[in-house]
Amino acid sequence: MAPAASRLRVESELGSLPKRALAQYLLLLKLYPVLTKAVSSGILSALGNLLAQTIEKKQRKDSRLLEVSGLLRYLVYGLFVTGPLSHYLYLFMEYSVPPEVPWASVKRLLLDRLFFAPTFLLLFFFVMNLLEGKNVSVFVAKMRSGFWPALQMNWRMWTPLQFININYVPLQFRVLFANMAALFWYAYLASLGK
Repeated sequence: MAPAASRLRVESELGSLPKRALAQYLLLLKLYPVLTKAVSSGILSALGNLLAQTIEKKQRKDSRLLEVSGLLRYLVYGLFVTGPLSHYLYLFMEYSVPPEVPWASVKRLLLDRLFFAPTFLLLFFFVMNLLEGKNVSVFVAKMRSGFWPALQMNWRMWTPLQFININYVPLQFRVLFANMAALFWYAYLASLGK
């Protein structure tokens, strides 16, 4: 009888693990919103890079180890840039274009797509260039060759996701929603060989 009872206890504890994790996340989000979003963003950005590297590695049939420096760059970028900045940008958007404003959903989307997306992309190229230890000429060359195609792809892929995010996802979960989408975005880019 004891093994069955202990198995039931373990199974019930495992079932409550997601509930406890969610409750803990919500508590941290309430107590430390910026820090929680920064850490979540850092972890999910690193996981996105890991997923992208894994896909690329399989496509190339490469036996080399994963590039740890890439994981660390994405961790740093998510932790110090994406998480905190997204927190404040979504707050700014929420208060500058409240839901009651006529055409709020369209205005928010335009603000995101025409201002935030290019700014984030520029910042991404710049910060990654710094973290890779490359000079300004490499950054300028990358901007000239890659910024416009990357922005166009961003607009195509992220516009529907951001429409949902900024208009239907509760404010406190918008950074997490975008980070979860980015996890798959990195995998998608890797599958294209980007």
